[in-house]
Amino acid sequence: MTTEVGPTRVGDVLPPLEIEITRTLVVAGAIASRDYQDVHHDAEAARQKGSPDIFMNILTTNGLVGRYITDHFGPRAVLRRVAIRLGAPNHPGDTMVLTGVVEDVRGDTATVRVIGANSLGKHVTGTVTVTVPGSGPEPVQRTTTDTTPEATAITREAIAPSPEATAALPEGRS
Repeated sequence: MTTEVGPTRVGDVLPPLEIEITRTLVVAGAIASRDYQDVHHDAEAARQKGSPDIFMNILTTNGLVGRYITDHFGPRAVLRRVAIRLGAPNHPGDTMVLTGVVEDVRGDTATVRVIGANSLGKHVTGTVTVTVPGSGPEPVQRTTTDTTPEATAITREAIAPSPEATAALPEGRS
């Protein structure tokens, strides 16, 4: 679900996203990312290696973090940098809640601190840098550096409102 957002400011808090960790999500994410390590699809092998069950791989987590950001910032959002670190594993039957806070804004680019927590603690922490074209302040455009009287007159003429537009203005607004 895409959320309509206004101007992004430092300190803005993104709404949380709850993700149910199912066995299908863990296995499908591993297969989709071509991670065939048995701990991501074979519960017995995972137990033999010290884990209570299979667990989500980092590439699936990375994709879910990216989805969280693009769902918030909308279809024009472009992920520029995703820097995450895994902590507590995501096991089937748990829920991960992603949260985010905007840490920096420069023009149409924002950096968001993201945390994904489950019942064991923080599964993922990191930052995502995202650009939303057209969301920053309008750039100042200069069309000429010619300041001669002739150039100034041409510029004034080009931006002057037409007599029809001036006539349509309320009294005293010309």
